[in-house]
Amino acid sequence: MTTPVTSRGAARALVLWDIDRTLVYVGEVDRTAYREAFAEVVGRPAERLPARGTGVTMPLAIRGLLEDNGVGAREADELLPRMLEAVPLRFAAHAEDVRRLGAVLPGAMQALKAVAAEPDLVPTVVTGNLEANALIKLRAFGMDRYVHAALGGYSSDDAHRPALVALAQRRAGDRYGSTFSAGNSVIVGDSLEDVRTGLEGGARVIAVASGTTSGDRLAEAGADVVLPDLTDAARLLQEIRELTTDAGPR
Repeated sequence: MTTPVTSRGAARALVLWDIDRTLVYVGEVDRTAYREAFAEVVGRPAERLPARGTGVTMPLAIRGLLEDNGVGAREADELLPRMLEAVPLRFAAHAEDVRRLGAVLPGAMQALKAVAAEPDLVPTVVTGNLEANALIKLRAFGMDRYVHAALGGYSSDDAHRPALVALAQRRAGDRYGSTFSAGNSVIVGDSLEDVRTGLEGGARVIAVASGTTSGDRLAEAGADVVLPDLTDAARLLQEIRELTTDAGPR
């Protein structure tokens, strides 16, 4: 049995996992929480919901939800904080639906365990989810045992996703007394936003074509490596090693 992540020795590289459509797919549960929160806060049903699989951070998606449903910019500014409080509460009320309707993507659990078992790799998350939502998703499938969630970057920290890389690097650096930068940090994610986050935020990118974006588009966007899925954990580890051994320019 794979040992959950605990304390480590010399931390050499930081692995930043995306969650949605990289590790898990939770179906309509996110969108149900959006619908319910919108009705609660705005007082009427939402007719248009955020697009699926974009990787856009939740604060930006919720702001778009408000404006796409006829809420003016000034009112959206006022309602956004309330929405950011309501959405996690609504999502938490559907935690059982996450387990019942959601699914672990092929190879994801084995890949998580493989990375967690390497004593010099520090696994955490950089995600467009609010922290509360992210933790529900990880815990629903027992994935929280294989990442240092407290070291991660969440959209509740900053709505600008690339900024989350430096935040996670700093948190991990403080925890392990190491310096993490573009040369020894790797994002594993499925969307164009994951690629942009690495390019702009300062991390290598292993893109996984498990979401709504093709491998060709992920490569064209600048991913260092593109995998079809996470079913080959040995190759994933090899790619992480190769990307974090070369600290030079892209």
